[in-house]
Amino acid sequence: MQDESILLKNCYSIWPGENQPAIRNGDILIKDGRIDRIDWAGNSSPEQETPSFAGRTIDCSSHVVLPGFVNTHHHFYQTLTRNIPAVQNAKLFDWLLHLYEIWKYIDEEAIYYSSLLAMGELLKTGCTLSTDHHYLYPKTISCDVMATQFKAAETLGMRFSPTRGSMSLSKKDGGLPPDSVVQTDDEILTDSERVIRQFHDDSELSMRKIVLAPCSPFSVSKELMQQTVQLARKHRVGLHTHLAETTDENDYCLNLYGKRPLELLADCDFLGEDVSYAHGIFFTDDELKLIQDTGTHIAHCPTSNMRLGSGICRVTEMREMGINVGLGVDGAASNDSSDMLGEIRNALLLQRVKYGASCINATDVLGMGTKNGAKLLNFDKVGEIKPGFAADLAIFNVGKMEYAGALSDPVAALVFSGFNHATDYTIVAGRVVVEKGRLTGFNEEKLAAEANTISRVIIDKHGS
Repeated sequence: MQDESILLKNCYSIWPGENQPAIRNGDILIKDGRIDRIDWAGNSSPEQETPSFAGRTIDCSSHVVLPGFVNTHHHFYQTLTRNIPAVQNAKLFDWLLHLYEIWKYIDEEAIYYSSLLAMGELLKTGCTLSTDHHYLYPKTISCDVMATQFKAAETLGMRFSPTRGSMSLSKKDGGLPPDSVVQTDDEILTDSERVIRQFHDDSELSMRKIVLAPCSPFSVSKELMQQTVQLARKHRVGLHTHLAETTDENDYCLNLYGKRPLELLADCDFLGEDVSYAHGIFFTDDELKLIQDTGTHIAHCPTSNMRLGSGICRVTEMREMGINVGLGVDGAASNDSSDMLGEIRNALLLQRVKYGASCINATDVLGMGTKNGAKLLNFDKVGEIKPGFAADLAIFNVGKMEYAGALSDPVAALVFSGFNHATDYTIVAGRVVVEKGRLTGFNEEKLAAEANTISRVIIDKHGS
């Protein structure tokens, strides 16, 4: 159900989307969950003016309005295990081995509140559409994991496209996780089909889509990869997995299968315009060409890659090749936040470390965080401010001290300047879900208190 019509009045600057110039002093009219009209000096006629507008008016005279950001990779449950001292300085495999022993204690309450926490942070930093890669299914959990996450998304008003993740290889099979958090291939495939039938909505302004996502080449069997591809294509839903994140992953696949990770996935037909890979750091030139030729997408997670010391994704080269690259904050235990605007800033800075100051600019990375992400998740009417598109907007107040002196380019100021990445307003499907920097759907103090309590319980069970 959409809110009443909203008029964003006298916006200081509107950035409609990638490759489009910013609009100064414009108005945006929102009706029925969509952008109805954008007016600015010289672009409106007298009959279009709305002097008797009866809906809600928000004064945006000191605000920059952007398309809502799109987060293409995350692990919501990890918000409860951020900043664990034992793994603050660990690389990926060691980090996983330690944290799996804590994560095995998550329950329905942990899933619900960690989802609220992650989505709350994302909404407050301008993200209006997110995925989540939930692949952990402890045998002690009896709840419907996807239903629990959708309940959290509906509570906060977020557009949500989670993955039904999976792991089938535990320590006894040569994998990393404990036996108690993996499932059999049959369990995974049966529930994946149920989730698609129950939750997937492919309508134009869908608030919920399902993606299927085996965790990684080292956590599921090759047979499950192949069967998941077949199931996803039967129901025309997306596919996602971690790939080429570390050299350890390369070594594992070479030792077990005699093949590099991408070659293994190519054998499973896990490539194409309906496929995205998280990370994609260690691709060879030939592998990048294969990704280009198949239209496969990359979910780039710069903060996590820096945090774990994994490496630098070849984003600049990918973009030159026409490979679609979106952005993801990744699991909140390897970031350790769900700051979407911060992720956009880090994407710009990390590429410049490798390729130089002119390799990528502010609107390039904003495009990765909006339109590119929407394309990766297959949302056609998201990621740009255009009539008929979803009214998903991130509204930042640049009239604050931290942006003083930066307003010669107010859009780029959001990437280059400031120390608080919070929006003043976030709007999803025409609903105000963040107002004056506060969530409208859930009490933030209660959320923080509940999350801290649950976090302490599962960490104490492990003995950390």
